[in-house]
Amino acid sequence: MTTDKDQSMDDQSPAVVFAVKGIDVTPNKDEGVRKVVKKQGEDGDRPMIGDKVAVHYTGKLLNGKKFDSSMDRKKPFIFNLGKGQVIKGLDIGVSSMQRGEVCMLLCKPEYAYGSAGCLPKIPPNAMLQFEVELLSFKGEVLTDDGGITRRIKVKGEGYNSPNDGSTVHVHLEGRCGERLFDSRNVHFIVGESEDMGVPLGVDRAMEKMQKGECCMLYLKPKYGFGKDGRAQHKIGPNSDLMYEVTLNDFEKAKESWELDLKEKLDLSARAKQKGTQYFKAGCFLQAVVQYQRIVSWLEMEFGVGKEQQQTIQNFLLVAQLNLAMCYLRLREYALVVENCNKVIELDGKNEKALYRRGEARLFRNEFSLAMSDFKLVLQVNPSNRAAHGQVSICQCKIREHHERDKKIYANMFQKFAEHDVKVCNNIFHSLDGLHPKLCPGGQVVCPR
Repeated sequence: MTTDKDQSMDDQSPAVVFAVKGIDVTPNKDEGVRKVVKKQGEDGDRPMIGDKVAVHYTGKLLNGKKFDSSMDRKKPFIFNLGKGQVIKGLDIGVSSMQRGEVCMLLCKPEYAYGSAGCLPKIPPNAMLQFEVELLSFKGEVLTDDGGITRRIKVKGEGYNSPNDGSTVHVHLEGRCGERLFDSRNVHFIVGESEDMGVPLGVDRAMEKMQKGECCMLYLKPKYGFGKDGRAQHKIGPNSDLMYEVTLNDFEKAKESWELDLKEKLDLSARAKQKGTQYFKAGCFLQAVVQYQRIVSWLEMEFGVGKEQQQTIQNFLLVAQLNLAMCYLRLREYALVVENCNKVIELDGKNEKALYRRGEARLFRNEFSLAMSDFKLVLQVNPSNRAAHGQVSICQCKIREHHERDKKIYANMFQKFAEHDVKVCNNIFHSLDGLHPKLCPGGQVVCPR
């Protein structure tokens, strides 16, 4: 990479400097973006498509007139690389940088604002120069809990992606640390990758990929092989994994709105069976995917016959009850309550829903609410021994909680009293000619 250690760019015309010292960083080498490094960055990788990058930049016209600068705002500019959130020249230029690097970029109009410009600051067909510092970059986080991070090595074709139920054909390479433990071509149904020994994190990423894309997926244990690991691959418990995945091809499944009711009911029966299979195998997140399918297919079905409506309701009750059970195992207690509430809306005396909601509330230390649920269970089924036992546990927990509160408040009041004595003593000591005495118990005795 060339640098300008010998001469300051500020002393020369930008066009001359870039012509002499700049390098073409465009993929097709059409001179649309030329770059000169002012400060070398750290050795290491460069940002990939989809990465969240943070930069400082200053943009100028060739006459030196500044039209924008993150430095003036005293705040880095953050964007996702290669997603069209900035002009093409910046996407290309930043993708060539290393962390900590400072460079100058010269962008031709077709890599900037083109024939339209960006009035009033940027005229039509303007060539632009940018000074850019790459502060940081990190992969695209695909899940709310940060469990799957993607970095795209090769961008895919178009904007069409697999949906839930699609059949995908992929090449994957799995690594734990530096060790390659899996390398193969494989096809699976999105939502059912566990059947082919492919972890959930790879499965969930499929709906974000396009045909031809090659990406690196960084998986936390929850989306890899979990607390059990995978003996077949000599993967220990709670191991982070990295998969390099290429989506070679896929066949999309019908969307929900394309399915008639018979198809939805048939698919729901299959999803129920599949969910039970995964649950029994301890694959609770995979089971969740199956039961959520049933809900997504059937929860908005209205205006059908009485018999069909009853069938739909039965599927929804089973799906939401089983979701509650899965979330209990996953310790997602708020989601347990949410799914039990949906069941209770359909069937106010559902014994399992009331009991599971009580369990979740007990785990959340909501003892009074939990006891109310277990008492409702006993109204439905007075012989439910487990509910009787849970009521006793709740009563015990409530007593313990009250005793703990009493001790806390007693200690608090004692500290207040001690503080008041100290304050009172300080006041008396500060009065001229008055020398308060303390009785053996520590109380202030005012002199006569």
